[in-house]
Amino acid sequence: MVFSSYVFILIFLPAAWLGFEIARRRISARAAFGWLVIASFIYFGYWNPVYLPLLFFSILFNFYVGAGIASEKREKPSKPLLIFGIVVNLVLLAWFKYANFFSDTVEALTGFEMLMVQVVLPIGISFFTFQQVAYLVDAYRGLAKEYDFLEYALFVTFFPQLIAGPIVHHSEMIPQFLDRARDRRAFTDLSIGMTIFAIGLGKKVILADQFALWANPVFNMADAGVTPSMSEAWIGTLAYTLQLYFDFSGYSDMAIGIARMFGIVLPLNFFSPYKSTSIVDFWRRWHITLSRFLRDYLYIPLGGNRKGPARRYVNLITTMLLGGLWHGAGWTFVVWGLLHGIYLMINHAWADLCKRLGILQKWQGPSRRAIAIGLTFLAAAAAWIPFRAMTFSGAGNIYEGLVTIGHEPLAALPMMECIPWILAGLLIVFFAPNSMQIMARTKPALEYLTAPDKWPARETSLVNLKWRPTIIWSLLTTILFTVAFVLIGRGSEFIYFQF
Repeated sequence: MVFSSYVFILIFLPAAWLGFEIARRRISARAAFGWLVIASFIYFGYWNPVYLPLLFFSILFNFYVGAGIASEKREKPSKPLLIFGIVVNLVLLAWFKYANFFSDTVEALTGFEMLMVQVVLPIGISFFTFQQVAYLVDAYRGLAKEYDFLEYALFVTFFPQLIAGPIVHHSEMIPQFLDRARDRRAFTDLSIGMTIFAIGLGKKVILADQFALWANPVFNMADAGVTPSMSEAWIGTLAYTLQLYFDFSGYSDMAIGIARMFGIVLPLNFFSPYKSTSIVDFWRRWHITLSRFLRDYLYIPLGGNRKGPARRYVNLITTMLLGGLWHGAGWTFVVWGLLHGIYLMINHAWADLCKRLGILQKWQGPSRRAIAIGLTFLAAAAAWIPFRAMTFSGAGNIYEGLVTIGHEPLAALPMMECIPWILAGLLIVFFAPNSMQIMARTKPALEYLTAPDKWPARETSLVNLKWRPTIIWSLLTTILFTVAFVLIGRGSEFIYFQF
């Protein structure tokens, strides 16, 4: 059930909110929890109810394994039980997500067909699996307290973040659900949440889906074996770079907004990544909770940067290769991860060299920042090509089109329409405040509550827009929501729903 759909906006979300408020006010907090769990299972099962038992098994299994790992009856947490739990989770993920990929690879290399039927990927399995793996590790480290099964089920299934994140920690969510003081701000949270949701819906429906109309023909043409012209290749690449930006940014806003309607503050998952001054900075801003997971549960356990530069680079490449494979069961995603691993290696090597030799210390200011942002943006855009292309030959055709003059235009793109939209999109990306900055006064994300002095709250934009509960802001939000609502019919699913 996509957030940007009529059935979600007109039926499911109002019913879920009303049921939650009635249960909370008239019965008890636990009844409200139970209602949200039921609503979340309905939300998940709307796509394909066949996979509801899989979700229930995953929750039941991990709850009892986590309880066993951190049982008070043990002198110390059980490492064998932790390994068992992680292996079961990864085996399930590997079967549903990578069985087809592995079978197709073997068939391409040997001609032997391993699978007679195609395995269908359950929506959201990548996210709720990683979330529960993190829970098991946190239980082993003593960071996750034991709660009852209903509270754990709500932690996993809470529908605003069930399908495409953010990947949240047990310690971030359960205390909020148990904090009854939040109940006093129900209608304030509702108005704030609806505003953030409207901003996200506008990004997705008005901007992302518009850019898809120009990205898709170019990449489809390239995958079909045709090299686009230089103008088409650049328009297709920039259009997809903007489509993915506003698609994921819109989803992240909508998830945060929906959760806020229920009084829950989710962690940041997206914060103007195209304003990054380096690839390291980019991964602090793009899919922030996935970056956190990969850092805390893969990169650091592998050794991080503690065992010398060579080992650090191996750990970076390994982490990004697996991060690329997590995004999709295809070799193009692996190459995308490899590219970012190489980018990070170059970034760290350059930073170390500059530090040792004192390079760039005297060159500070806007010009250096602008060049750094521009180079980072171009590197990220170049890496999105294999991320979007279905084949290596398709990605190669796009790369060739970017640097080759002479190919005839074939996609029949409306250039006079594309270019103003792309320029407008770039202006928004580089110069406009993001939704979290606009809503900063409302403490829209967990970082604004737990670490208000860090960069999310302090970073400024050229345009200073701050939301207030006024008639003007109410009218602007209503207009934005109305335009987006009318355009929903032409839209597509969120890109991250396929992961």
